[in-house]
Amino acid sequence: MASNKISLADWQAKMNPNASAAAPTGNNLVYSTESGRIDNKPQVKAVAEAYADGAVRIRRETKGRGGKAVLTISGIAKPNDELAALAAKLKKKCACGGAVKDGVIEIQGDKRELVEQLLQAEGYKTKWAGG
Repeated sequence: MASNKISLADWQAKMNPNASAAAPTGNNLVYSTESGRIDNKPQVKAVAEAYADGAVRIRRETKGRGGKAVLTISGIAKPNDELAALAAKLKKKCACGGAVKDGVIEIQGDKRELVEQLLQAEGYKTKWAGG
């Protein structure tokens, strides 16, 4: 009785005749002996979305923060690195801490007037939201 053994490559070629037998291509390639490490840079996406009226919302929040006031700035449709740069500038001018989370800039403390002036100087139209 003859053996019907075939190699894995032959079996895969039988199962998917349209696939090429060449090395895998696309996003799975991490290192190539010809060119070294392959770094595919992802496209930069805007994290946050702008509001329909084009205004940036400045909201004072204390809920879930141990009673401490935090300003949240939302409605700036920019990539995360640009939001981080704007947050760093605001934190430096306000002399306080803060962060960027999910496309929203958080500034510690209640400095609404100063933040509003700084954002308007950057060219943003601002609105106070909440209480």
